[in-house]
Amino acid sequence: MLFSQEVYKYMYAALQQAETAIDQDEVPIGAVIVHKGKIIGRGYNQTEKLKDATAHAEMIAITAAANHLQSKFLDECELYVTVEPCVMCAGAILLSRISKIYFGTFEPKFGACGSLFNIISSGKYNHTPEVYSGVYSDESKTLLENFFAGKRNLQNK
Repeated sequence: MLFSQEVYKYMYAALQQAETAIDQDEVPIGAVIVHKGKIIGRGYNQTEKLKDATAHAEMIAITAAANHLQSKFLDECELYVTVEPCVMCAGAILLSRISKIYFGTFEPKFGACGSLFNIISSGKYNHTPEVYSGVYSDESKTLLENFFAGKRNLQNK
């Protein structure tokens, strides 16, 4: 086992959030934030539903966690997200001081944690979360591929 059982448990919860996104015809990305062994924030992409480009899974989970803790700083928290965070979400992660990021699959078009950019680990900020990739990578990638294949099939009909 590459990661601890706890890591897989929380990433599975993020995958469940991604499945909720699929049910609502949203890009299937899910996130959870964990504080001291308890999920305190959940989110899935809602950009279509809310007509809001900032309604990414991570942003929604960060807002929920901050509300739960009544603090803008989440320095004792871990983020589990099915897909590598984008530049916007990486900025929010840095500003909220999340301590660890676990993500499933890389995002070569928008990723900011190692693929396209590496904002999180650049060393240019006063906070550097630990980053781990590859947790349920195949499952996360398959959700995305199936979602977009379905969208392409609808367009071709």
